[in-house]
Amino acid sequence: MIRERAESGVRVLILLVVGTMAGAAAFTHVHDLTVAHGQPDWIGWANAVAVELMAIYLGLEIRARRRTGRPVGLVGILLIAFALLSLAAQVAEAEPSVWGWIVAAVPSLAFLALVKVVLSSAPTTPPTPEPDQPQDDWYDEPQPVELTPPAPVMPPASAAVLPPVVVQPNRPQVVGIIR
Repeated sequence: MIRERAESGVRVLILLVVGTMAGAAAFTHVHDLTVAHGQPDWIGWANAVAVELMAIYLGLEIRARRRTGRPVGLVGILLIAFALLSLAAQVAEAEPSVWGWIVAAVPSLAFLALVKVVLSSAPTTPPTPEPDQPQDDWYDEPQPVELTPPAPVMPPASAAVLPPVVVQPNRPQVVGIIR
């Protein structure tokens, strides 16, 4: 128990250190690129906050949507777009060489990897059943139903001109709830 808590504490500490450093580098690169292209200093910081925090928010939104069974397509595309904006700003500020680009991309890639690991390791909860469904059978397996052939139906005397009703006792019956 103590070992698990210590390990968990170390993991959180590493997450905070890497996240803080990677976030600071990413914020600085986005800010510097914005200012270098003619925007005032405060807009540089506004862009940095928007780009970096949107990536984090969208990751959290994907997690929340998956828990509730809602679609994540558009949110996933937006997450990729904001992550690419951050990565592009870091690479644009780098020395124009392969190693310069790789080294500049490390903080953004490390941060994205940490966000992915943290968001994907959350416990999943089963979807909530429909409110009108009885609680007793939410997670029960369906029980086989023994079918007995129905009693033959005699048509009324006035229906003598219609063909007889054909009952097929060997035909399987489908019974269930579509979710």
